[in-house]
Amino acid sequence: MLDFLLDPLSYEFMRNAILAGAVIGLLCPIVGAYLVVQRMALLGDVIAHSILPGLAVANFLGVDILIGAFVSGMFSSFMIGWIRSQSRVKVDSVMALIFASFFALGVTLLTVLDRRVDLHELLLGDILGVTSGDVWRAVMIAAIVLVLIGLFYRELLFYTFDKTGAEASGLPVNLLNFGLMAGITLTLIVGMQIVGVILVVSLMVGPAITAFLLVKELHLMMIVGAGLGIVSSVSGMYSSYYLDLPSGPAIALVVFGLFLLALLFSPTQGILTRSPLPKRSTLSRRLEKP
Repeated sequence: MLDFLLDPLSYEFMRNAILAGAVIGLLCPIVGAYLVVQRMALLGDVIAHSILPGLAVANFLGVDILIGAFVSGMFSSFMIGWIRSQSRVKVDSVMALIFASFFALGVTLLTVLDRRVDLHELLLGDILGVTSGDVWRAVMIAAIVLVLIGLFYRELLFYTFDKTGAEASGLPVNLLNFGLMAGITLTLIVGMQIVGVILVVSLMVGPAITAFLLVKELHLMMIVGAGLGIVSSVSGMYSSYYLDLPSGPAIALVVFGLFLLALLFSPTQGILTRSPLPKRSTLSRRLEKP
């Protein structure tokens, strides 16, 4: 058993990949919990793909891709909010439009400005190619985002469940929204660099909704989701090593497998274990409000 655990760690690329996956697995579900409880999980996917135009321009200009990707991701969030405020178009339709438009623009710019960028790698990631520098960068960004969430947890909680009440009480709701979007964008950027666009969205949403089936409060949802994210990342890497599977998809499949287990066997909400009239959690009742 000890050899089973230690053998992959004898390779530096596996150590870096496992550590990077654990960091992303910790951070993504905590940030993703806010998207899930706001019924905005698709927003993570939209921002992840909206990063591409900024990444292409940053690559072409020779600046840090973090800057270009962050600007592009934040601009897509602004566009979604602006279109919603200026029209009767529903948010899901707006997000679908921004998703397709920014992704198309990103692919076009990547093709025209810098053909050296591998779109396949951006979408699916290359976690086995992660360096120690990438790991430290992920750790620093994760630390910044988590510290800020901890400092403003109560304000974000109020804003998440009652925007009108938060505004009436004098909270700076626009600043809170900007901070939340910035945290989501940073998380997606650092995750995209390590595991790709598709997998980072899986880690942001999958463990969060799995935790939603298991616990009743937002802070517990974050804690359980983070634990599930770490387990998924590490388990996926070991599965990839021993079963000769692609690393990113292996992690995503573990995420989905854990969700299915919770869906079937959750003590309070499992299909096979719940009572005929299950008692709904406070979080569930809030999410069901129109």
